[in-house]
Amino acid sequence: MKRNHTSHLSTSQENFYAIGLNYKKADAETRGYFSIDTTIQKTILQQAKQEGIASLSVLSTCNRTELYGFAQNPYQLIKLLCDNTKGSIEDFEKVAYIHKNTAAVSHLFNVGTGLDSQILGDFEIISQLRNSFRQSKKAGLLNAYMERLINAVIQASKRIKNETEISTGATSVSFAAVQYIMAHVPYVSEKNILLFGTGKIGRNTCENLIKHTKNEHITLINRTKDKAEKIAGKFNLIVKDYADIQSEMAQTDVLIVATGAQQPTISKELLYLKKPLLILDLSIPKNVSEDVKENDLVTLIHLDELSSVTNQTLQQRAEQIPVAKTIIDEVKSEFNTWVHNRHFIPTVIALKSKLSEIKNGEIDYHRKKLDGFNEQQAEIISDRIIQKITTQVVNHLKQTNGSTDLHLSMLEKMFQLENQERE
Repeated sequence: MKRNHTSHLSTSQENFYAIGLNYKKADAETRGYFSIDTTIQKTILQQAKQEGIASLSVLSTCNRTELYGFAQNPYQLIKLLCDNTKGSIEDFEKVAYIHKNTAAVSHLFNVGTGLDSQILGDFEIISQLRNSFRQSKKAGLLNAYMERLINAVIQASKRIKNETEISTGATSVSFAAVQYIMAHVPYVSEKNILLFGTGKIGRNTCENLIKHTKNEHITLINRTKDKAEKIAGKFNLIVKDYADIQSEMAQTDVLIVATGAQQPTISKELLYLKKPLLILDLSIPKNVSEDVKENDLVTLIHLDELSSVTNQTLQQRAEQIPVAKTIIDEVKSEFNTWVHNRHFIPTVIALKSKLSEIKNGEIDYHRKKLDGFNEQQAEIISDRIIQKITTQVVNHLKQTNGSTDLHLSMLEKMFQLENQERE
């Protein structure tokens, strides 16, 4: 009899794991080693399939890299990560976390609802999670358990966003960047600001700069100019060619870099400064080389340093944590009920099939023995009895809590059911 004693999570002796690293223990440089772009994500999923991993999702943001999936042991997933990034297993073990089964489920809920984010209430993360699970499904690497789980996390995220004030204010990185600029740059509305990069973080930062600083001197540069022009049109900004970046940096007071490149895009060679320049690097891996600090006019701030931003908004968000946790517990409870119930479904189906066999035998016997036997009526009555019996069994199994396996074994022996492979 094949039975999974690890919370009934899969159809074999596998566990559900969440392995990864984040801003809490891994600095920006280390997170850069394990950064995963779209191409690497696809490679990891392909390798996982070849290695027989049935379900896996890959998440990589500026603040974390995580793998969620089923495996015989967590090192299967750790190896996948290290095989396809610049980080080694030794690097990983210094800063990593490994969550298993119920702990992994709780971790995913906390990540997806913004409770584990660098800036509390970051709701960018749920769209990134949704996309990572969508890519897994597209690759044929998303089982029913993980699909149900991500849907539950999305549901919890929506409820928290709608029912609490934990997401008030701008999103994480852009929010912190704007707060930092406003706190450290006097007369910010009169300063020249240059934004290099038009990814999601760049766009959000741009929008929040305009909203909070009332600055009308923001210039936008992107390697692909038409993307910059689309955003500039929305916010009424100036767009310059990538070739002009050197001269633009010489004129600006604040440079925000959010290019998402795998290598630094800004180095000391580009700097010909005559006045102080504050550079905010919002990218993982770092897109600004450390050598810019050799220029005395430069102040370089990376997103890790922005995590120290505290203000009234964050305090207000923190007050909403108990309400958010209550919502998570409610949704998680519904998910756990589904997991518990699906564990005994194969046995219930087998029981129903066995009772149907007995019914068919009895109807066949009485058809031959009794004149005028109403077979149709007997079918209806028998099916209703079978339905009532199986409903009674299901209701009983729902109440068995930790002894479900024992009750299932008794049912299988009692009715001589074939050994059931359960999820």
